[in-house]
Amino acid sequence: MTTVFKPIRPKKLSEEIVEQIKKLISLGDLGPGQRIPSERELATVLGVSRPSVREAIMVLEALGFLESRQGGGTYVRSLPDVTMADPLANMIESRDPRMLHALTEVRSGLEIWSAYLAAKRAEDHEIVQLKELYATMEKHAKKGQWNPEVDLQFHLTISKASHNTLQVHILHTIQELFQATIMIALGEFYSKEGHIELLLNHHREILEAIEARDPERARDWMQKHLKLVEEKLAVFLQNERTTTT
Repeated sequence: MTTVFKPIRPKKLSEEIVEQIKKLISLGDLGPGQRIPSERELATVLGVSRPSVREAIMVLEALGFLESRQGGGTYVRSLPDVTMADPLANMIESRDPRMLHALTEVRSGLEIWSAYLAAKRAEDHEIVQLKELYATMEKHAKKGQWNPEVDLQFHLTISKASHNTLQVHILHTIQELFQATIMIALGEFYSKEGHIELLLNHHREILEAIEARDPERARDWMQKHLKLVEEKLAVFLQNERTTTT
């Protein structure tokens, strides 16, 4: 009977740091793409030595929770990155219409729900962020331009305003994959085809619905917007295939 028991050993400081950071990520207090404090800052805040912090960060990087980026700094990775990013990237980079359509459907379902939840849960500072992003969209639209990075940040801000941690991580992964492989080209397509004013109108309606705390309206406008994006993506891919054959 006694052989089933194992001695209890105290946790190393680095293990406690790992657990604390993992918990902050899972709760959404540390979001995907967010830079964590430096080793020195963490050591001071946590009241531990820098070697303990360094060891914890190395463990979290090995587990896929954090990544060090060129130019300095350690950042939170999206939770699905390790298991999802490579296969999804391969699907999108091939620009297989079936794969892109499937991913677009997943994205739409998540984003429509995000808009609904954001209209119920968005905090004042998140609505301010959306207004600032929309104002930037307006400036670009007046020049006949559509910036995919601003578009991405607008949608990610809505996702964060849903305050659903798992959804934020999944959408962050999907949106970044779209951004890396298709959204820049699609942004140029919008400009050439004269769809910018329509896109701007959609984003304004979504913003106003969220600010008005109207979940159904926010959901419906996000659905209209993503339906348009899906339709234009299909046209863009068809045009691309025509020019390459």
